[in-house]
Amino acid sequence: MGANLANEVADEKFCETTIGCKDAKMAPILRDLFQTPNFRVVVSDDVDAVEICGALKNIVACGAGFVDGLELGDNTKAAVIRLGLMEMIKFVDVFYPGSKLATFFESCGVADLITTCYGGRNRKCSEAFVKTGKSIAELEKEMLNGQKLQGPITAVEVNVMLKAKNMEDRFPLFTAIHRICTNQIKANQLIDCIRQHPEHMECSDNFAKL
Repeated sequence: MGANLANEVADEKFCETTIGCKDAKMAPILRDLFQTPNFRVVVSDDVDAVEICGALKNIVACGAGFVDGLELGDNTKAAVIRLGLMEMIKFVDVFYPGSKLATFFESCGVADLITTCYGGRNRKCSEAFVKTGKSIAELEKEMLNGQKLQGPITAVEVNVMLKAKNMEDRFPLFTAIHRICTNQIKANQLIDCIRQHPEHMECSDNFAKL
């Protein structure tokens, strides 16, 4: 996982990646296999958090795309990214206890989140969703040349998990993005979620500290 958009990797622009691996013997082998002067590799044994970061950031990127489509500016977009990171951390704490807070500061966490919210296809299609009024399925077909959007699908899966624990209200950004993608609410209602977002993290004692 990590902030490593494929076209930039192909152009040999410097980037980083995070490999999740619990096997201490394999970790340096995997690092050495992939690392180059322009592709920096960090291996983490916090496998669950590494992988979940890679999924959840696509939901937040949809929110960033809605902000772009509504032309609300960089301040609002930064708020969505920050609140999205908070919900990513809280989600991992609730559903994958024992993960490390430090993992969110590796490339798989905050770096991948930022890159996806500015350059990824989830952001691009979500912006078009607002501006064109077309469905997610239509835009996916028209814009992605056979690739798939992960954000809306992941938002559905996450919403199922949250609903099962009656925790949708504790994750208002994830919940709002899911409802926008499924046409339950309008994209401009995302801002109400930002205004009312709870600021307390409520992380458990099991969450490993930095």
